[in-house]
Amino acid sequence: MLPMKSRYALKALVHLARFGGDAPVPVSAIAQAETIPAKFLEAILLELRNAGILASRRGKGGGYTLLLTPEKIGLGNMIRLLSGPLAPLPCLSKTAYHRCPECVDEGTCAVRLLMAESHAAMLASLDQTTLADLVRRIERAAGWGFKDIASCI
Repeated sequence: MLPMKSRYALKALVHLARFGGDAPVPVSAIAQAETIPAKFLEAILLELRNAGILASRRGKGGGYTLLLTPEKIGLGNMIRLLSGPLAPLPCLSKTAYHRCPECVDEGTCAVRLLMAESHAAMLASLDQTTLADLVRRIERAAGWGFKDIASCI
């Protein structure tokens, strides 16, 4: 399952992409609109700022803005940044590969063979999807009668 940290990050990034513009959005506004605990959200946004995805301004009129355009924010990398490897097995990980200790032969391992194809499909989807793509999907879904699909992330 996608960790709560990544789910909240996606919600916050979508909010900033849809409603932020050039003006900083306060953490409290994002937290209230997306029903995210403010303290947890602040820590997540700080990580995204430190990674060069967001910019922040302190004080009155402060908050967060996207530092990169939504087209340049890859969702697979963002999730890896916050939650670590996406692989269901260490032998399938792009960023934290290591051989499973019980494995005799990766080429014929039943568990690896079972998981490899679905894992590759998931990675392809996440790595090819940008924040802009996700916002377009949400707006298209909203046009089909879904009021707040972002709350399902």
